[in-house]
Amino acid sequence: MIVGTAGHIDHGKTTLVRALTGVDADRLPEEKARGITIDLGFAYRPLGAADMLGFVDVPGHERFIHNMLAGATGIDLVMLVVAADDGVRRQTVEHVQILDLLGLTRGLAVITKADLADTARLAAVEAEIRQLLAPTGLAGLELHAVSAATGQGIAALERRLLALAAGLPARPPAGDFRLQVDRCFTIAGAGTVVTGTVLAGRVAVGDDLVLCPGGRRARVRGLHVQNRPAQGGGVGQRCAVNLAGAEVARDRIHRGDALLAPRLDRATDRLDVRLRLLAAEPRAMRHWTPVHVHLGTSDLTGRVALLQDKALEPGAAALAQLVLDAPLSALRGDRFVLRDQTARRTVGGGLVLDPFPPARGRRRPERLAALAALEAPTAEAALERLLALPPHHVALEPFALAWNLPAEDLSVLHEIVAFQDLGGHAVAPSRAAEWTGMLAEALARHHQAAPEQPGLEHRRLRLALPVRLPEALFAALVVAAVAGGTIRLDGPWICLQGHKVALSPADQKLQARIEPLLAADRYDPPRVRDIAGRLNQREEEVRRLMRRLARMGRLVEVAPDHFYPRPVVAEMAGMVGTIAAATPGGQITAAQFRDRIGTGRKLAILILEFFDRMGVTLRQGDLRRPRPEKRDLFGAGPA
Repeated sequence: MIVGTAGHIDHGKTTLVRALTGVDADRLPEEKARGITIDLGFAYRPLGAADMLGFVDVPGHERFIHNMLAGATGIDLVMLVVAADDGVRRQTVEHVQILDLLGLTRGLAVITKADLADTARLAAVEAEIRQLLAPTGLAGLELHAVSAATGQGIAALERRLLALAAGLPARPPAGDFRLQVDRCFTIAGAGTVVTGTVLAGRVAVGDDLVLCPGGRRARVRGLHVQNRPAQGGGVGQRCAVNLAGAEVARDRIHRGDALLAPRLDRATDRLDVRLRLLAAEPRAMRHWTPVHVHLGTSDLTGRVALLQDKALEPGAAALAQLVLDAPLSALRGDRFVLRDQTARRTVGGGLVLDPFPPARGRRRPERLAALAALEAPTAEAALERLLALPPHHVALEPFALAWNLPAEDLSVLHEIVAFQDLGGHAVAPSRAAEWTGMLAEALARHHQAAPEQPGLEHRRLRLALPVRLPEALFAALVVAAVAGGTIRLDGPWICLQGHKVALSPADQKLQARIEPLLAADRYDPPRVRDIAGRLNQREEEVRRLMRRLARMGRLVEVAPDHFYPRPVVAEMAGMVGTIAAATPGGQITAAQFRDRIGTGRKLAILILEFFDRMGVTLRQGDLRRPRPEKRDLFGAGPA
């Protein structure tokens, strides 16, 4: 459990922590010389035999509010400190505003220096504190009056604090490991050490992690958890992580970096959020207002893009997008605080709804509806709401990443929410059935309009649907429909079960005369004009029939008037894969392909360029790399 102090400068936060733990949390020489806290300080007190209670002592001076914000990340209990002789002051107010914006609700309020005040003064300070806390989530905090100088109330405060810590429910360990770095230093003989509070998941010695942003790889060499050597640590604990790796030099790691499980290594410079402007603000916030954004231990500049109105009134909340000047690591549910452009006052804060928003259309009604759905308290509730909204599908990988749902959690989510996984997209079963019906209807319309054609290619069928589906989702929908017997595949074409194409008797006779000519020289068949001359037929009639046969899927027009039987094209596609498999680097040249089919260079290049257009090969300069997923586009030809 982690207790964080809060309060105005010189109100006795550090002295109180020392009275409770015996540890002076002021660790910097400058702090000891000036007698004020400048940066975060840390202290620990045993909480039973196996656990420790951690304290994060924050500075109270307004110049160091950015350090206070870094220390407030991940704390469980607040210890708000107000001096009896001074009462509530400016930084008391701002610290309470920050704690409320961060969603903190548990803790204690402590009146220090009680030996310097009489009963009436203590009652007056208590009234000030209760009035300050009343409109916040910290309303109703227990209040204790103490004096570190005389020991008055310290023992009672300690007992109550330990009881609160013992009764606090443990945070669920769900999710992959996340830690926001608040300190980085080196230890002789050990190397680089980073510290922070674990926000999610678990970590153990030997784990491979990533520092974000930047994707710097690191391995856990050693651990201290709650100030004790350990083999592993988890959510809600302060950890000092000794890192090993070529990319973890001290000068490359800064406060605000995140130490993460590799799956979470995705930085972002835009955040869609629910933003609340403090009621104490003197004026409304305008669209594109420059701000300082504090999220976790990060302190970045950026701008606020309001998504609903041109201004946000004091005390009001609205959907907004934070456009950052540098990337950071953030997930759904993270809390943030905004300070003004000069970093002199806190203006608002809120909750991250989508850490990976789309680049366009941020104000469209469908997008605002999706953000409202993402305000649901749980991932399963959010997913159900999203599936009920256009476009009625959710990409699972970014959704799971945003909510920090590992594979096992995603499986549990699948058991709670009824959805099909189609190409990595969640789709409600009823919606998948509706789209399958649309596939059949589009194919029926096409078969009626062009009965001589074998069907529609994937791209044309996808564009023929009344809804625009992502390519991976559409491909998975087709596979499911084929498995269900609704449709069938015929090489590159998709058609309804039972659909057949046929030629007229005259065309069948002409086809029978053309086929031997095409088969006579498999890889260099005669062109249309040559076939027409040999058969003493009009060139236009031969071309019309061969193009119809191409539409039926029996021939393939590789280049203008260059027709091949479809099995031969499948065979040549197989040759490309065979040649590449036997070549270092897995690429082929036009000369290799020419030699394999025994034709001239010009024709070999025409065929390869056709394969490029169809996606069978990927051209890279003078070389081509086959794409295995497209090898059977024309049917499974021999290798």
